Amino acid sequence: MGKKVLVTGVVLGSYPVLAAAALAPAPWVFAAAVLVSYTAELALPKAAADQLSRVHLGVTVRFLAREMAAVLLLARLGLPFAALAGGLFVFHAMRATQTGLALLLHRWHHLRPVESRNLAVTLPKPPPESLLGQRGTRLLYFDVPPVVLAALSGLTGVAWPADAGTAVTLAGMAAVTAVLGLRLRRAAPVADRRRVAHLVDERVRAYDPEVILYFSGSANAVYQASMWLPVLEALPRRAIVVLRERPLLKALAPTSLPVLCIPSAVDMMNFRGLDSARVALFASNVGNNIHMLRVPGVVSVFVGHGDSDKEASFNPYTKVYDQVWVAGPAGRDRYRRAGVGVRDEAIVEVGRPQLAGISEKGPRTRSVLYAPTWEGWTEDLFHSSVATMGPHLVDALLAEGVRVVYKPHPLTGHRSMAVRRAHGAIVDRLRREHPDGGAVVMGPAPSLYDCFNDADLLISDISSVVADFMASGKPYVVTNVADRERAEFVARYPSAGAAYLLSKDLRELPGILAQLSKDPGEDELADARLGLRDYLLGDGEPMARFAAAVDEAYRQGLVKQVL
Repeated sequence: MGKKVLVTGVVLGSYPVLAAAALAPAPWVFAAAVLVSYTAELALPKAAADQLSRVHLGVTVRFLAREMAAVLLLARLGLPFAALAGGLFVFHAMRATQTGLALLLHRWHHLRPVESRNLAVTLPKPPPESLLGQRGTRLLYFDVPPVVLAALSGLTGVAWPADAGTAVTLAGMAAVTAVLGLRLRRAAPVADRRRVAHLVDERVRAYDPEVILYFSGSANAVYQASMWLPVLEALPRRAIVVLRERPLLKALAPTSLPVLCIPSAVDMMNFRGLDSARVALFASNVGNNIHMLRVPGVVSVFVGHGDSDKEASFNPYTKVYDQVWVAGPAGRDRYRRAGVGVRDEAIVEVGRPQLAGISEKGPRTRSVLYAPTWEGWTEDLFHSSVATMGPHLVDALLAEGVRVVYKPHPLTGHRSMAVRRAHGAIVDRLRREHPDGGAVVMGPAPSLYDCFNDADLLISDISSVVADFMASGKPYVVTNVADRERAEFVARYPSAGAAYLLSKDLRELPGILAQLSKDPGEDELADARLGLRDYLLGDGEPMARFAAAVDEAYRQGLVKQVL
């Protein structure tokens, strides 16, 4: 905050000095103020620049003010200034032209009606971002030669340095504009939106997709779709991924599957390349799902992004889908208890095929994975343990000499400032105060399941992390932030039926950690976990069950199409 205020003050303070030095005239003061002003402009934080723009002191105004001061300096010294003033007018006209060309190129290349990956669609590559120059903002610095050399003219009493700087600037702008013009000509094939959509449509038709993974949402929620990519890659049927927001295309995990991004609802509803698909899988409940749900002849399936006892796993919105796929009997019972309108016959138990690589043996290194959920959209204080006990818990674990791996939910701190501060405190402890005591794991790698395999014990909140960890058979702890009695807690959250519960004051922690020193066969809840695992995750081979469910849904889709 201090740096932001200081740099902003220097930027704003330089302009009265420039104006006064030009009027005086005082060339030496002007030269020093120009150098300070440009240096501060380069160091200005984006947040401060945005605030200045909101009070009509945007970047263009600031650069124009320096340029006007340079012209005024020459005029007050009695030096010719027509070339400098006229050149600066031409410079801004050329910059406006460059910005227009850059915007057009950006629209053609980056705002296509349909974006794709893994479909071998041959289109001209976009120009480098450095050439587009942030739509002309960076090119404002092309005024440095004439303005700085105008200060030199003031010091020497001759006009030619300023004229030479103006010539250099105009030559540079002409070169940049000419290159963009050539790029614009090469980009003609992507200017026709219908042609671009047709080219992608042809490739999708050639692929002949049978199953769609459909996802819409923010880039930081794309993990919800990414977790299904390995599963769909292993399917014997041809699957394709359809995204609805452009940032998702880069955020999605690497995959060999064809990927489409169709931002516009009109383009989505008129894209015919997906007509061969008979099954659509939905990983989240969002409004944009309607554009896929409305397609006749396609069986809509909600697969979600993990089973848990949280309300998100029995959302009333879910009844809009033809089928709801859950891991095991616990998912079916969850909807029965909730009574949100999801028909029992619409629920299909398919297991959790993502969990195939989870090891049932811990490293036996007293390694604890703390993987809390995020704070959610409501004011429920007991949703996440991060703010209420996170830093205290990490301190207690470090004091016990265990290795702590902290992998928070991707949306941790998204809504709550208190959670954000607590999250920052945990990160600070593990990265700065105790760098040898564990690790902070954020982002897609290592994955949550890799962290499972590297842990002897899990500590988490009520979330799908708890159910997924059951595949390991290793002990797990669920935070009991509200300090409910065990019977009440388990009745409310069945996935905690084989968990050690941890109260807000951490009084149970020493006894829980003692389990890490015992032989695995002495774990008092081991048998309970084995029984609960099948209830939460289902039995049998999950990939085979999932593939069979896809085949059955596909068959039903064929019937729907005929009817």
